[in-house]
Amino acid sequence: MKILLVGNGGREHAIARALARTSTTDHPVELVVQAGNPGLERLGDSRTLDPLDPDDVLRRALGEQVDLVVVGPEAPLVAGIADAVLERGVPVFGPTRAAARLEASKSFAKQVMAAAGVATAASRTCRTIDEAGAALDAMGSPYVVKDDALAAGKGVVVTGSRDEALAHAAACLARQGGAVVIEEYLDGPEVSLFCLSDGATALPLVPAQDFKRAGDGGTGPNTGGMGAYSPLPWLPSGAVDQIVHDIAQPVIDEMARRGTPFVGLLYCGLAMTSKGIRVVEFNVRFGDPETQVVLERLDSPLAPLLHAAATGSLAGAAPPVWSPDAAVTVVMASGGYPGPADTGHAITGIGAAERLDGVHVIHAGTSEEITDDPADVAAGCCGFEPTYALVNKGGRVLDVVARAATIEEARALAYRGVDLIHFDGEHHRGDIATWPDHLTVTLD
Repeated sequence: MKILLVGNGGREHAIARALARTSTTDHPVELVVQAGNPGLERLGDSRTLDPLDPDDVLRRALGEQVDLVVVGPEAPLVAGIADAVLERGVPVFGPTRAAARLEASKSFAKQVMAAAGVATAASRTCRTIDEAGAALDAMGSPYVVKDDALAAGKGVVVTGSRDEALAHAAACLARQGGAVVIEEYLDGPEVSLFCLSDGATALPLVPAQDFKRAGDGGTGPNTGGMGAYSPLPWLPSGAVDQIVHDIAQPVIDEMARRGTPFVGLLYCGLAMTSKGIRVVEFNVRFGDPETQVVLERLDSPLAPLLHAAATGSLAGAAPPVWSPDAAVTVVMASGGYPGPADTGHAITGIGAAERLDGVHVIHAGTSEEITDDPADVAAGCCGFEPTYALVNKGGRVLDVVARAATIEEARALAYRGVDLIHFDGEHHRGDIATWPDHLTVTLD
């Protein structure tokens, strides 16, 4: 199967690695990947394309004669990439623009959940600062303030400070057509559950937990995610079935009822509260960094599952096979992240980390840059070969992923890998894949 993978971040590197790793003689995979990620480019034929331009993606899909287009990030889906490709008869793993509103608009997602009878936090959608202030007072502290639009995982503020909450609301409202969602606070640990969907069937993958705050102990600002692990020993065995029955399948059914069937990956972000399971948010693509650990535990071919979802045949597909092993990923971030990042520093030690049995490194924000003197490059003739160095170019730079028999072993292995890698300004959390000793979760 020839697959075009749209997107070039850490999530897409992890997806490409899983597609290649689980390729078999019965289900061979040939990858065409988006250029711009040195790690990803090694896994397929790299091509330059604009992921937000439907015509450009369509041109590439037709020119490469691919069997399937897999869209990684949310922004291309909201831009209508799937719509354009589907119109020309090419299967796409990813929802249409209309279905992608589940992530593009938190207020729309709330409407869908209400219609589907899905439990979530009480909320108010606000379009003025006065409305936001009144909603904050009604919901009380801790205050939960969410940008209604896409914000790359960083549009949420949870704080005990009303002033901080109101300032974030004001920043969201300052944009043209801006809106903000004020929610009640949900207690309990969060769980991420990915479900494949072909528009009718919801097929769950294994659950994971990510670590959103920048600092140890859940301190500091929200980020796109600083690490993740799977499985979750503290999660009751019936939780996944209950989530599919009470949340994922009703939402899939409601989207079909509206005439906008959801095809692709439904990310269910959940809080295991004292009052039962509640939806925190939906995303319409694989989550990052949870993808890195979920797909690492997959021991059966990924490509047929994605193709079955894209072609409406998920109910008849062979179910995924999961390893009992644990997987842990630790994100290594640039200095300043999640604010303005300190970039351009040489990265060393990746090779040493990957020589550890059970460790691999996902590139999320790296680039290869010429280190020679610009004058030498300009003066070079046909025999000149420039020297390149791998440098950090983004906020989240690398994901060190480890797989081992237990979470404790995988965690120790991941941090051994982290210790071998260096770039100036780097920071990471030291408590990934840990949880409180007293953590107990019961199903309502």
